[in-house]
Amino acid sequence: MTRDCGSVAVQRDEMVEFARNYDPQPMHVDEAAAEESVFGELIASGWFTAALTSRLAVEGFLNDIRNVGGRGTDDLRWPAPVRAGDTLSVTLEVTDAEPAETNPYGLVETAFEATNQHDETVLSMVGLLYVLRREE
Repeated sequence: MTRDCGSVAVQRDEMVEFARNYDPQPMHVDEAAAEESVFGELIASGWFTAALTSRLAVEGFLNDIRNVGGRGTDDLRWPAPVRAGDTLSVTLEVTDAEPAETNPYGLVETAFEATNQHDETVLSMVGLLYVLRREE
């Protein structure tokens, strides 16, 4: 199963505020330093990109299932930078599901992909979830 989880516009103020609080590297918070970097301008923290991706996944999929919570993330990658003004779109694909024999939940593996308005992948990761089993 694949789900389109919607899109979000990246707001500069929100992007910079997040970086100031959680990832204050110069390319995320200092305009002059960012211009001198390999990126040539401010870019979003990868963690900000992950947070936006998570929000879209929650709103577009996880709130619609019997999600108990996450058990981790594998293979998190940021192959291209995110800039203010970009529009990110998120898709999620269920790639594996295993019922637990002794627990009321199963284990679900999901592949997340966030792309920008140019169809460039800006984030990919595998989400590992606990989901309540269906009643039989």
